[in-house]
Amino acid sequence: MPRGRSVTPIVLSADEREALLALAHSRSLPHSIVDRARLILMAADELSNVAIAERLGLTRLTVATRRRRYLEQGIQGLYDEPRPGGPRTIEDEQVATLIRKTLDTTPRDGTHWTCRTIAKESKISKSTVNRVWRAFGLQPHRQKHFKLSTDPFFVEKVRDIVGLYLNPPDKALVLCVDEKTQIQALDRTQPLLPLGLGYVEGVTHDYERHGTTTLFAALDVASGHVLTKCVARHRHQEFLKF
Repeated sequence: MPRGRSVTPIVLSADEREALLALAHSRSLPHSIVDRARLILMAADELSNVAIAERLGLTRLTVATRRRRYLEQGIQGLYDEPRPGGPRTIEDEQVATLIRKTLDTTPRDGTHWTCRTIAKESKISKSTVNRVWRAFGLQPHRQKHFKLSTDPFFVEKVRDIVGLYLNPPDKALVLCVDEKTQIQALDRTQPLLPLGLGYVEGVTHDYERHGTTTLFAALDVASGHVLTKCVARHRHQEFLKF
């Protein structure tokens, strides 16, 4: 931007500043979006384009462009505009058919679809299948199992646990605990079926615990120390004592 040209100030409302702060401190968004949110916050604090460019490692022209886009489009201006390209060659009905086929069927000679096999079956390119799967988060190779507890008071216990998160008592501390089955002496309830011609290794989703030892571990976030203890049994009494 030439010297001497006036810069339109950016004035943020409380809601806009809160939204930009959330974007600027995000650890999951793309780095470009985080930097653009920081840029607008600096501009709202009346920093010059040169100062913003030096802090973020950008050019002055880039800073000016981002300021202008925010003034014109608001927070939506932080995101990239749709880029030009050729028209889409696959119809919505083809996408829906591909998704249904991926979720509801299996190939004749396999346990799940791969990009190549379903592309050949559906007469769609492998790259198109890959794009559709990525867009809808489809991963047919992953096993998904859920074993429902046989505890007769399972429903009551679930209500108690979920209720702690939805409506915790006053001055209560709710601890979220998980177990790492990899450190337990576990075995499947049925023998593994080995690989063979035309089929993959077979494994049951449930297991039995031999319980040679139980390792309890906790992280003290205040000091960074890891607290550990090995016990011979795997019961709630040992956990509560730990």
